[in-house]
Amino acid sequence: MKKIPDLGFWQLWNISFGFFGVQIAYALQSANISRIFSTLGADPHELSYFWILPPLAGIIVQPIIGVLSDRTWTRFGRRIPYLFVGALGAVCVMCLLPNAGSFGMTVGTAMLFGLFSLMFLDTSINVAMQPFKMMVGDMVNEKQKGLAYSIQSFLCNAGSLAGYLFPFIFAAIGISNTASKGVIPDSVIYSFYIGALILILCVIYTSIKVKEYPPKEYAAYHGIAGENKKEKVNIFKLLVKAPKVFWTVGLVQFFCWAAFMFMWTYTNGTVALNVFDTPTVEKIVGGVSKTVLDTQSLQYQSAADWVGILFAVQAIGSVIWAALIPVIKNRKFAYAFSLLLGGAGFISVFFIHDPYVLFASFLLIGCAWAAMLALPFTILTNALTFGHMGTYLGLFNGTICIPQIVAASFGGMILSRFTTPGAVAPEVDMLVLAGVCLIIGACCVGIIKEEQSL
Repeated sequence: MKKIPDLGFWQLWNISFGFFGVQIAYALQSANISRIFSTLGADPHELSYFWILPPLAGIIVQPIIGVLSDRTWTRFGRRIPYLFVGALGAVCVMCLLPNAGSFGMTVGTAMLFGLFSLMFLDTSINVAMQPFKMMVGDMVNEKQKGLAYSIQSFLCNAGSLAGYLFPFIFAAIGISNTASKGVIPDSVIYSFYIGALILILCVIYTSIKVKEYPPKEYAAYHGIAGENKKEKVNIFKLLVKAPKVFWTVGLVQFFCWAAFMFMWTYTNGTVALNVFDTPTVEKIVGGVSKTVLDTQSLQYQSAADWVGILFAVQAIGSVIWAALIPVIKNRKFAYAFSLLLGGAGFISVFFIHDPYVLFASFLLIGCAWAAMLALPFTILTNALTFGHMGTYLGLFNGTICIPQIVAASFGGMILSRFTTPGAVAPEVDMLVLAGVCLIIGACCVGIIKEEQSL
């Protein structure tokens, strides 16, 4: 088998550069979706349900994209066509989603429109995101994979930083941060527009700069015989044959991604109530009067902007920590320790009521995020044979989607258990639960046994 040559730093950088734009879109989604649906009128106990469809679509789409891209050979490349199509889909939806309350629809219709827009946005982002991981697996040798995924993690977090800050920046320069009932503020709408523009420009850059290996060269580098290239793919058989590390890393992933789903869903309400003293209003839901946060108030919208700042701090923490992870020789120790730091960060939010002190909490959370982005894929791709790399990475996306589906499905019910009748939902309790999940995930790292591909 021919050895994959070492790549220069900028070659590794170009492979992942488009990830910067994709992550801006993902950051805008994760930081603003709960804000958007709360502004449209969603009940906090029902908020998590709006997050079910996106990972559900992802768990179906990603394996299909993996299988198709493993079989695709065009003059534009193997993975890049899917990257481009996913990016175009995301751009279109990003221009529509924040306008859910601006088309004169009823509240229910606006929420339904927003829900399906969110599903298509998340699916498009995942279609665009997955090829970057696949290209590292395809084009980078084992010696450089750690560096390649660290670069990818850096660009990912840099993109997150930009996406999280956009609404705050636009509000700071005078763009409206409030709007009439059921309408999304202009500061959020313009953030999605700018994010869409940057996304497509970054993807165009990667598409121009990266030249994937042609079929014969790829086969030579990865030891794929002619008959293997024509082999029909049976996803269920591949799952049965999956290396053990696929499942053990997947178990860690379950607790990690459940934790971050709780963060994306409940941080807005936590910060609004515990830090910004957002006023409450009485709302009739199903014939029952409930006390909820006034999402039209300036305090709530200011709190939502501050959540973007906190998520940006998380991204900064992640960038710093991602640079340190390759220095730690024991990869499993780095993984577990990072998750423990993140767990401590989540739990500390319960005790903090100062907006600036929360920076420390989210710096720690960023450590967990850095490890989640880089280490699972490094460990997994080193254990995979290359003939089905894309398929396995598509299937591995299930370890990201399934915990999000579970967390979104049960989040509202768990929050209801924490809520005292007649009181505002204590969304901060869900962040404490997120911390517990990360600590459990750190404990599960111990069962991972790294493997080398054949």
